[in-house]
Amino acid sequence: MSDSPLSATEKHAGKPIESLFNALYDQLKAIASRQLAKGARGTLDTTALVHELYLRINTSREMAFEHPAQFFSYAARAMRHLLIDRARAHMRQKAGGDWVRATLTSSADGMPEIASAEQAIALDEALTRLAETDERAAHVVELRYFAGLPPEQIAELLDLTRRTIDRDWRFARAFLHAALE
Repeated sequence: MSDSPLSATEKHAGKPIESLFNALYDQLKAIASRQLAKGARGTLDTTALVHELYLRINTSREMAFEHPAQFFSYAARAMRHLLIDRARAHMRQKAGGDWVRATLTSSADGMPEIASAEQAIALDEALTRLAETDERAAHVVELRYFAGLPPEQIAELLDLTRRTIDRDWRFARAFLHAALE
């Protein structure tokens, strides 16, 4: 059985980015697959998203992740920005791109639906406003949606209780619903 993402990041903490990235490649592909299964398929495939992430991580040679939370936070934020950059590129196309209906998360999570590039960009702007109001809640959304981590793992990464993560998640969903209406 392979290492969990947390144990792999701890084992490779402080080592070159390539070592950490190689150790987590399969987990990153699984995260990207979950992300793209939510509806962003027209923009990138799983391998392309992970390789774009690698290029972003590898552009800064001084970057080192001393703690698993640093790596997953960076990966979640980078995936968010990659997908939003693709949405903006599609919006610039005269035909509007080949968008398909996408959902931020499953309907059981109660997150808003994203059906167009405009809505994806509106979501990104709402997440930015959420970060200004409650940075930790925005961070929880990034880790849960963009990195696909379960609440238990987010609690462990951020050294918080599961109850705090659940509270931040509820607040973030309400905030995003209000911002997007």
